[in-house]
Amino acid sequence: MSKRAVLEVIALDARDAVAAQAGGADRLELVTDMAADGLTPSVETFAAIRAAVDIRLRVMLRLADGFSADGPDGVEALVARARALRSAGADEFVLGFLDEHGGPDLVAVERIVAELDGCRWTFHRAIDRTADRDALRKQLADLSGLDTYLTAGSAEGVDAGLEVLVAEAARGGDPGYEQQLLVGGGLRLEHVPGLRAAGISAFHIGGASRPGGWEKPVSADAVRVWREALDA
Repeated sequence: MSKRAVLEVIALDARDAVAAQAGGADRLELVTDMAADGLTPSVETFAAIRAAVDIRLRVMLRLADGFSADGPDGVEALVARARALRSAGADEFVLGFLDEHGGPDLVAVERIVAELDGCRWTFHRAIDRTADRDALRKQLADLSGLDTYLTAGSAEGVDAGLEVLVAEAARGGDPGYEQQLLVGGGLRLEHVPGLRAAGISAFHIGGASRPGGWEKPVSADAVRVWREALDA
């Protein structure tokens, strides 16, 4: 447990980003519109955050609520956003789309990943809605840049997904399981010791960094509580 755990915090703007970095965040997930569970921010927002902090930034690629890429037109819109963000300096991303059968939408994901051209990226909590987690991982295993799965282990959140998270952590290194598990979605401080003991070393918080709710900014003090818990 000597390896420092990664703490990723959701940031909506530069103010959030500065507070998260001050509190000890290692990386930010940049989104807008949390009412839709996080959509792609503007290039201007990305640029302002990039100018404000020097920690790693992962930018959400998602233009509508849910886990559908919305067909060929939706995919091309996502590709255009990815291209603009890359031109502005973005080099890490977050994405994940499912098809109508609950499997990974490989057409959409492969098209977007080709535009990312080797950038590192997270497959987000669409994995918690898939029909078959193991099959999804194996189907995505060889995609360039995929280094992380953001997951609660269950669509219902970490409480319901603990057994899945521990089991998947134990498979690290198996085909399809080389990526880092980034745990988020109903994550609470009391989950941390057991997850750390299981070998999980990356944690993602959103609402937990905002004691005043989503209408208020990230609190550096709230982030610091998590940093200290992960470092304990």
